[in-house]
Amino acid sequence: MPGRLQDRIALITGSSSGIGRATAILYASEGAKVVCADLNEGTWREAAPSDESNGPTHERIEQNGGEAIFVKTDVSDPKSVEAAVAAAVEEFGRLDIMINNAGFAMESRTPGPIWELSTDLFHKTASVNINGVFYGVKYAAAQMIKQDPLANGDRGVILNAASVLGLVGSEGAAAYCTSKGAVANMTRAAAMDCAPKGIRVNAVNPGYIETHMTDPVLENAQAKQFVDSMHPLRGVGKPMDIARAYLFLASDDANWMTGVNMPVDGGYTAR
Repeated sequence: MPGRLQDRIALITGSSSGIGRATAILYASEGAKVVCADLNEGTWREAAPSDESNGPTHERIEQNGGEAIFVKTDVSDPKSVEAAVAAAVEEFGRLDIMINNAGFAMESRTPGPIWELSTDLFHKTASVNINGVFYGVKYAAAQMIKQDPLANGDRGVILNAASVLGLVGSEGAAAYCTSKGAVANMTRAAAMDCAPKGIRVNAVNPGYIETHMTDPVLENAQAKQFVDSMHPLRGVGKPMDIARAYLFLASDDANWMTGVNMPVDGGYTAR
């Protein structure tokens, strides 16, 4: 039985760990051919409770019988992102799904008030979380416009990693909140530009998810108790919770959705 993304070509940034890894593995299990883009291939063990093996994401996909390649990518460098899109097209002939997932959250390790936030950290956060998403949207859309549409009428789907902290504020995280707020509204603006071209653009807004990015918070018992209390539905989430949202938004089930910021947050933003 064909998968929900059968034979579609997906490029996922930040694919070596956490949400990106979980999404790449899930997409491949649903028939997608995956371009895993990251600074390093990585050897993480956090994609899902059933994922107990180390090894690069693309190798795990191949071991499971799927198709995947790895492309070294620095999302803060526009030429690197453009090259990743080109690599996807060279390998597989087109690009159907772009997930701008790579992110940076140093404030999870060193939170502090905005008057103590260094300009270097602010610019570093923006270079990955804002600029990196912009480059991904820009170069993916440019490629998708040139393609013939799929049977459902889509020329492509672009999905961005926003955050609940792009929808609400949080003390000690001004750079991260600013960057994710920018992604949330960039998604809306890009959706308006891309809709006439048959390209859907949406964002997922995760709550706190168990990944290496949130380890500094969740390893502190008192901090974890507080974070759990902010998510009415069973505390913090897993990478696969977000991967499933990315699967839905890329599938034909969401072909009349664009410009959406979808919280997947255990009720965090319902408070």
